[in-house]
Amino acid sequence: MFPYPPTSADTLTGSLLVATPALADSPFARSVVYLCAHVPGQGAMGLVVNRRLPQPGLDDVFEQLGIAPVPPRGRIDLCVGGPTDSSRGFVLHSADWTGDGSLAVDDSTILTASLDVLKDIAEGAGPRRALLALGHVSWQDDELEEQIIHQNAWLPAPASDAIVFGSDHAAKWRQALAAIHLDPMRLSIVAGHA
Repeated sequence: MFPYPPTSADTLTGSLLVATPALADSPFARSVVYLCAHVPGQGAMGLVVNRRLPQPGLDDVFEQLGIAPVPPRGRIDLCVGGPTDSSRGFVLHSADWTGDGSLAVDDSTILTASLDVLKDIAEGAGPRRALLALGHVSWQDDELEEQIIHQNAWLPAPASDAIVFGSDHAAKWRQALAAIHLDPMRLSIVAGHA
């Protein structure tokens, strides 16, 4: 379990952020973000993993990128990773594949921004579990800590393959809350401070 609220020495890299009702009127309502990098006080970067991208489809993306074969032999989910760099793709995947442009998030998860991983996936090879996210979410300096501690916007939660790579995107928000033993009906928009 994660310390709550996080202290300045706690990194949340490799964990989930679950949107609270404080974000209900924002584009992040009911979002689940996988944190790829977090340096307390210096910023963070993550991918929304529960927003399926309806268009373009994976076949269209591969065709636009010149990746063959189309249709690909391997399939992965395509997500809206966040509002920043929305035309740039990031492949979040299991650690059984690595290449140029790969960044180990932790022992089991890697982030890759090169086309090599997509080419291998199209050929039916590549990582065992993966998703392609267009765009990402980022926070500057203490912005994430401020949103967690003072704005009651995000709840840290442990990541699991079922939540990060699962195909039931509509269920991921509730699954992430269940991982920290919270019932969504009991969430409040008001932060409590002693």
